[in-house]
Amino acid sequence: MSPGNIKKAVFIDRDGTINRDRKYTYQYHRFEFLPGALDGLKEISKDYLKIVITNQSGIARGYYTEEDFQSLNDWFRNVMEQLEIVIDDIVYCPHHPDDNCDCRKPKTGMLTRMKDKFNIDLKQSYLVGDMVSDMLAGRNAGCRTILVRENDFIRNDGAEKYADYIVESLLEAADIINKSP
Repeated sequence: MSPGNIKKAVFIDRDGTINRDRKYTYQYHRFEFLPGALDGLKEISKDYLKIVITNQSGIARGYYTEEDFQSLNDWFRNVMEQLEIVIDDIVYCPHHPDDNCDCRKPKTGMLTRMKDKFNIDLKQSYLVGDMVSDMLAGRNAGCRTILVRENDFIRNDGAEKYADYIVESLLEAADIINKSP
């Protein structure tokens, strides 16, 4: 592809960034959007691809199937479509943490796969997430990183030291992204 076709993206972690992290969320009736998440998804500039990027070890652990996960994705995409929010892709790692795959965050396999698929300039892109594994994946891939730390849930995982920005919601992240050069 020619340099004129190079795109930039916002890679958005799902659990803990878009929805409340209830551990192994795979049913739509347990999916609760976080405050500011829907507005944030809507507000992210159309100059960026929006790609959901999520570790889903519940599949490898046998808690739910890939079909269950895809069913939730179908529901999620339908909600996004009704709200006129474009999600360009959803990419996930179904592996167990002990599998040593190349896609589970903090590794960069999901990011590089999307880079190749869409011709993305990772240095002009962002990764927005709520955990140290998200921040490290973004850093390791060369993305700018935004850590979402919701007020009612504080995690002491050291993610702050790898974040370029720290915000309380996806809406605040959208504001930073939209103001970037």
